Amino acid sequence: MNRREFITLVSGAAAAWPVVARAQQAMPVIGFLRSAPIADVPHLVKAFRDGLKEAGFIEGRNLKIEYRSGDNRDRLIEQVRELIQRPVDVIVGNVVAATAAKAITSTIPIVFATGSDPVADGLITSLNRPGGNVTGVSFLGGVVGAKRLELLRQLVPKATTIAFLVHPRLTNTEAERRDVLAAAQASGQQLVVADVSDLREIEEAFTTFVRHSAGALYVGTGAFLTSNRVRLAALAAQYALPSSFSQREGAEAGGLMSYGTSQTDAYRQVGVYAARILKGEKPGDLPMAQATKFEFVVNLKTAKALGLEFHPQLLATADEVIE
Repeated sequence: MNRREFITLVSGAAAAWPVVARAQQAMPVIGFLRSAPIADVPHLVKAFRDGLKEAGFIEGRNLKIEYRSGDNRDRLIEQVRELIQRPVDVIVGNVVAATAAKAITSTIPIVFATGSDPVADGLITSLNRPGGNVTGVSFLGGVVGAKRLELLRQLVPKATTIAFLVHPRLTNTEAERRDVLAAAQASGQQLVVADVSDLREIEEAFTTFVRHSAGALYVGTGAFLTSNRVRLAALAAQYALPSSFSQREGAEAGGLMSYGTSQTDAYRQVGVYAARILKGEKPGDLPMAQATKFEFVVNLKTAKALGLEFHPQLLATADEVIE
């Protein structure tokens, strides 16, 4: 082999190397992390996959997803470290999970869905230019408490005492607590507040609500209460308490009503953002997406079981009536 042939051979091999390397490279991996059981939110997982699919990523075909959950900060931190060791290309999750991830890594992109203010939570520095390795989608779940309480009052005007379930010590749920307490005080309603972090505390809370003659139930936001929406709706029915949820899935589970933006669509958008990052965009350059459409859903079947009748004009304000 002469020198010219050798140079040609080496040059040709070098030019072909990136193609071969890309062909041999493993599929990208996303870590899906949540501060409550993932099995309880199949609709959110599906929405997330739908968002990825819009951008051409299909789980099992050209993408892998590692699912993790933890019910406390220490467990979430442990799960984040496992995902980093995996390794993953992007971490997605709810606000509690994303906060845990941000505490561990400043390099792996993080995309979150939240019902609170992500700037106040310390996740990002700006809505328009989040900066760093974090961005996400806000569905404003914890900041419409006054409106949701007012709608519940209109549906159940005789309920002067309202039971209020809160998952405590989270920035979004504490902001909601302040909002609802202020709204109740302004309208002259009494609140019976119960902080709940497990099923035993939920059962005890309903006993307390009955003892205080609560006439309706306001279910707070957050992953824990969302995951337990079916149980909460069943207990509300057992104790004849008209109930209000932040997401339509609560009304579909048997609650009297729901009011809020679509958390499902927020997770679809999280999937879209994760896909854009996999394609090379930087999370810090992706502005926070915010849900703008609010849905008021009334479960007429539940209303009839509770012996409630509504004026047709009131029902006409609902975006959907479940019969």
